[in-house]
Order: sequence, then structure tokens, then C-alpha cells
Amino acid sequence: MSSQTTNRLQARRVGLLTQHEAIALVHTDCSVCRSEGVSAHSRVTLTHNGKSIIATLYQLSSDLFAQDSIGLSEAAWSSLGVAEGDEVQVTHSPPIASLTHVRQRIFDDGLTDTQIRSIVADIVSGVYSDIHLTAFVTAIAAKPLSDRETVSLTRAMIETGDRMEWPRAPVVDKHCVGGLPGNRTTPIVVAITAANGLLIPKTSSRAITSPAGTADTMETLTPVNLDRAAMRRVIEQTNGCFIWGDSVRFSPADTDIIRIERALNFDSPGAMIASVLSKKIAAGSTHVVIDIPVGPTAKVRSLSDAKALARLFTVVADSFGLKLSIEITDGRQPVGRGIGPALEARDVLAVLRKTKDAPADLRDRALQLAGAVLELAGTAEKDAGYELAAETLESGKAWEKFLAICEAQGGFHEPPTARYQRPVNALRDGRVAVIDNRRLARAAKLAGAPDDKAAGLDLKVRVGDTVRQGDPLFVLHTETMGELTYVLDYVNANPGIVELTR
Repeated sequence: MSSQTTNRLQARRVGLLTQHEAIALVHTDCSVCRSEGVSAHSRVTLTHNGKSIIATLYQLSSDLFAQDSIGLSEAAWSSLGVAEGDEVQVTHSPPIASLTHVRQRIFDDGLTDTQIRSIVADIVSGVYSDIHLTAFVTAIAAKPLSDRETVSLTRAMIETGDRMEWPRAPVVDKHCVGGLPGNRTTPIVVAITAANGLLIPKTSSRAITSPAGTADTMETLTPVNLDRAAMRRVIEQTNGCFIWGDSVRFSPADTDIIRIERALNFDSPGAMIASVLSKKIAAGSTHVVIDIPVGPTAKVRSLSDAKALARLFTVVADSFGLKLSIEITDGRQPVGRGIGPALEARDVLAVLRKTKDAPADLRDRALQLAGAVLELAGTAEKDAGYELAAETLESGKAWEKFLAICEAQGGFHEPPTARYQRPVNALRDGRVAVIDNRRLARAAKLAGAPDDKAAGLDLKVRVGDTVRQGDPLFVLHTETMGELTYVLDYVNANPGIVELTR
């Protein structure tokens, strides 16, 4: 592009945190602003040293920036690799052709394989703003993706990311669809599976709509931001790993889609399946166990919904030659006691260390899923997986393997403890009839989880327990008094989080 058609402005770092979205700020008298006009969410192309990104343009009428300057959000700053005062070229961004396909998905028919590839390619290249991403996420949630579209989305996600291959098979993995607080079985399953000689290149996400994802929990115990080379080294040493999925770029489009789903607090079955299986396939997995918890306040609320989801998982997996086993489990109440990264890590350690206070439900569910992995891979005979998993845990081999993986990833450390703890007590005598997963998770998030690693809550009761007035139902954990006050307002306004009957 010639200098006659390019505006050149000096970069200014403003420390604006926008997660992944690139934002540019200019003065209203700047030539760029005069050309684009003071309109909502104009898109411009920024170029520096041959690297280009697309950013959303905002205008300032104050004197914070000179007319020849451009303020950049942290996402834009790091993506461009600029230094203070560097020259940035600004040009008008052309229309996004693939948005036509998004509009078609909203108002008309489904999408072809080529159209889905076009959309995913534009998402990965950073062409889509958060508004565009929201339109796409909503379009595929309001009218669920067909089987064919889900396969196409999975394929497009795989093709736009990196992949790994392994010298031997089978390569196993396990994934839970979520919606159940405290269900932190993955670290235990990885330790048991790897201790039995199977490769399990486990990548995990951070929380989407929950108080903690596996990556959030494991980060309280060991580094999880490892690249692919480090991931390969850890697996070659130990057979397993606990890696944050974003750090290895297996499905980069998924990162942006999940970010929007988190803000909207919903996801769609097709997008979820494409997200899960694209990352498993990219990681080189050949055999995968899927855990689908079912309960009235879980993500999947009925057995019929679970079966429909299992069918779609199987259809997509079959398209890629992936061996799949579906485990439909009890999702009527949280698993374990801790809800929040450090509190869930505490429960995981208790099971692996075989302490007397280890949550029995977490132990049993982890053994069930680990047994399913061992059977699917052929390491255990049918119906013998649970017993082999239990032997691996009781012998101490699972704990030894867990520590070995953590050491290979950078070292093991104990999880932190929150500064403030406040019990929420029963207002009367009664029996615990219902525990609302969604509202309990909401309370843990308002307490500060997952951003404050030690925040969340400690559940003291199970469905069926008898309590007396004044007995603790759960204990809130926060890092500040302000957060404690904030979450108590929510808890007091929602007395049915733990429902008691006479």
C-alpha cells in the first residue's frame, strides 16, 4: 500500500484490557477518525513491520491523544509487536465476505462445508470483532447445527490449528461436558491412566460458565501454560500431562468462540462437540471417554437430552475414525466438596493421597471414568476397568504418577487458602432435598472464582443429609471483604440454593 493511501500514526500503549479483542483509540480530529466518521464499531487494519491486525476503532474527544497518535489495547499491542512511539499504518478494512454466511444461518438454511471453513478461517485470522462472533455463536445456538454442519465445524477447527502425532497407540483422553460444580475427576483419571502405561495428552480449558475449569484447578498445583514442545517432552517422560489448551493452539477458533459463550452464558451442542473433538483429534487421541452428567440443574437436564448429545458425539467421532465411549452419570448435585480452583485441587489431592476425609463421591466417579478409559483402550477387560483403576489408586502408583507429571511440568506446590471464610447456615431443621448446581456455582463465581484461585465455596452437605438449624450448609471463601459482602447479598436473596424439607 502506498503512503498516499495510508495514515501513519504513532503507537501509544494505554493498558486497556479487552481480553482478546484488538481496540484502537484515536482523536476525533485525527484524519482516520474524519474518514471513518464517529460511528459505532468501525473496523480498521493496523500494520507494523509487515504484521497486520484488524481492530475496532473508538474515538476520543479529549486531549488524551494527539492527532498523530493511536492508542492500542493490550491485545492489539502484543499482536502487532510495537514499542512506544512506533509508526503504525492505518487503512480501511474491507467488508467481511463470510458474514454473509452468518446472516444466511440466521435467516435461511444451514451452511455448507466451504462456508463454515470460510467463517472459521476469518475467526482465526482476527477479522471478526466480538459483535461478529456473537452473531455467529447466537446463530448456531438458536438453530442447532445439523450433524453435517457439526462435522464440518469440527474439521474446520482442526484444519486451522496445530496437530500432534505419537509413535504408539492407543492414545487416550477423557472429557466431561460440564455443568456440574466440583466434578474435578480429570487429574485423577490422567494419573491412573498414565500409571497404567497409556499415553494421555490431556489439554483442558479454563472455566467457561463455571467457577473452575481443569486448567484453573491444576494451575494451583503446577504450571499449565506449556507449549507443544514442552507438552511432548512431559508426555514422553511420564505418559500424561495437564496442559491449558490455549497454549498449544490445537483449535484457535474455539478460543474466541468460548470467550463469547462465556459472556453470553450459553453454548450450543454442535459447537461444544466441535470444540471438544477437534482438540482431542488435534492432540492425537484415538480413544476418548465422554462424561455426560444429567440432572435438573446440570447442563444436560434429562436422559433424552443426554442420549441425543451422545448420538451426535458418536456421529462426529465416527467421521474422524475416533473411538468413543459415552458415560452418562448422575448430575443431580455437585461432586466433591470444593467449588473453585484451589478448593477443587484440595479434593483431588485428598483422593490421590488417600486421606480419610477424601470425598467418596469424587473418588468413585473418577474410578468409574478411569476404568472406562482402561477398558476402551484394551488395557482392562470389559467390566474390569474399575477394579484396575482402584488398584492403581490404592497402591500409590497414581499419586506417584501425578507428582511425576507435575514435576515434569515445572514443579508441584500446595494450593492456596482464602483469606476470608464465612459459613452459610441452615435456617431450620430439615433434610437436604435439592442442591441447585447453577445457583451454587453462581455463588462461587461471585466469591471470586476462578480469577481468585483460592475463592469459591466448601459444600458441607449432600442430598439426603439431615441438618439442624445453625448447621453449616456451605462455607464461602473469598480474598477480600468486599467480595464476601457481595456474595452474601446473593446468597441471602437465594435461600433455595440448598433446599430443605421437613
